Amino acid sequence: MAKTIAEINAKIKKKKAVVVTKEEILEIVKRKGIKKTADYVDVVTTGTFGPMCSSMALFNIGHSKPKMKITKAWINDVPCYCGLAAVDMLIGATELPESAPANLNYPGEFKYGGGHVIEELVSGKDVRLKAIGYGTDCYPRKELDTWINLADMNEALLMNPRNCYQNYNVGVNLSNKTKYTYMGVLRPKLGNANYCSAGQLSPLLNDPHFRTIGIGTRIFLGGGVGYVFSQGTQHTTTVKRTKGGVPLVPAGTLAVNGDMKAMSPEWLRAASLQGYGVSLAVGIGVPIPIIDQEMLRYVTVKDEDIKASIVDYSKDYPDGKQNIIAQVNYKDLRSGTIHLRGKSIPTAGLSSYFKARQICDVLKQWIKKGKFLLGDPVECLPGENSGINFKKLKERKVV
Repeated sequence: MAKTIAEINAKIKKKKAVVVTKEEILEIVKRKGIKKTADYVDVVTTGTFGPMCSSMALFNIGHSKPKMKITKAWINDVPCYCGLAAVDMLIGATELPESAPANLNYPGEFKYGGGHVIEELVSGKDVRLKAIGYGTDCYPRKELDTWINLADMNEALLMNPRNCYQNYNVGVNLSNKTKYTYMGVLRPKLGNANYCSAGQLSPLLNDPHFRTIGIGTRIFLGGGVGYVFSQGTQHTTTVKRTKGGVPLVPAGTLAVNGDMKAMSPEWLRAASLQGYGVSLAVGIGVPIPIIDQEMLRYVTVKDEDIKASIVDYSKDYPDGKQNIIAQVNYKDLRSGTIHLRGKSIPTAGLSSYFKARQICDVLKQWIKKGKFLLGDPVECLPGENSGINFKKLKERKVV
């Protein structure tokens, strides 16, 4: 029997909705089968926790006395972008202090950056704000040097244009030298293989065609409540898939936002990637409404059903070549060892399955207690036949 999100929300308000985590639904289906489970279960919670470089914080810091039109600002010496309004500014998770050596001493350690600023703010710490402006009749102040924290700000939004990738590459290194990448340190000659997905718990792998996830979907974000406000950058759906709809290569993404004042450093953590830079580990949980049997079939996808593409990050990836060495499923990746070209290769996940599992449970409890209603998307994100694809840059000569 088909259900609507409105009907499910009515049950949530009465605390009568049947809400289970992704791992729990697999066991229930074993006992009850698809038809009975689809009638019985209302919501399945999914989650992921891992580095998501395309993340940023948008602040309105409030006005000083006298007032100031800020044109340049630094928080703990990390530059902010100020080309908005007088006291609006944003800081990117991967931004570095201007004094940072970056990769001058290769491989750089990248001890501090925008991700650390965001983590410190949600931890309640004071940060140093320095700002300058050119002065106007209505905003006469030209310099500001003060301490500020999240509580002092009018608004602070986490505003992430590309999170929650729908599947991702497995990074390896075919060269004779160690490579330092956003997939972590890759040892030479297939010395290791790194992946970055929660596999069967990952939200977009449980709704591969975006039947229930769209603009307005309410989510767990960084320990607080957030929303999907658009398809993410580099979102693509026209990719090869398994019979169950799972993409075999990186595909869909989400653009999400939420109130940072309600977030926690447990679910927003700075990450330093040697030789690459700074990032931010973000916790995201998405509730999947079981609107029909087809939706239930999608959320019963298992690690062994999800294949990721193994890609060489020593040459093919940096050169922009679309070569896929092989494909491997997440059951094998999570076992700690895969076999490729006659070698046993140790694997490691940059994302945390343990934290993703925790997110699934936290979100389940929120919904069961009636504290979290499902967002009914005003518009679903582009599906399989949308025609949207990740376009490559066409270089043109400058005359």
